[in-house]
Amino acid sequence: MIVGVVGKIAAGKTTVAKLFEERGFCRVSCSDPLVDLLTHNVSAYSWIPELPQKREPTRENLIEFGRYLKETYGGDVLIRLAIDRMRHCENIVIDGVRSREEVEAIKRLGGVVIYVEADPKTRFERLMLRRAGKDRTIKSFEDFKAMDDAEERLYRTSELKGVVDYVVVNEGSMEELRRKVEAIMAKIKGRG
Repeated sequence: MIVGVVGKIAAGKTTVAKLFEERGFCRVSCSDPLVDLLTHNVSAYSWIPELPQKREPTRENLIEFGRYLKETYGGDVLIRLAIDRMRHCENIVIDGVRSREEVEAIKRLGGVVIYVEADPKTRFERLMLRRAGKDRTIKSFEDFKAMDDAEERLYRTSELKGVVDYVVVNEGSMEELRRKVEAIMAKIKGRG
């Protein structure tokens, strides 16, 4: 089983993916292959499209290289790489799905896709709390909004809400999110 998780910056995609990981899924992010290629850490792959010049995996470098790979090797290249990286796993959850092509690739493989959403203020607060290295250029809500708007223009993430299998609103407690995700897990299990 393959489960894809899509949503805007800091909506809770990784948290949802980790809940699947707790249930035995192998977790991989769409950005993991980008980081691996940019840092030349490619031993986990059976194939790679190309090895770029080594660069720091900042959000900007990841976006730029990801765009290049998709234009050159197809819009589903990161899904193919993520699945290859986890090819020894029976069940895979892919965090950070970003495009219609990626959603369609997961569905073609018989998988399901979950859209995680939260309002911009909540997402900004989460981003400030997590202090991820790739987000260090974001210092204010205006910076966050500019990055969020740029990602929306690039990926049109909000449009994906209409083509996914499940939508999870993540504005409550961790327990509330866990209950919502477990309900989806039960439905997915029922499909098999």
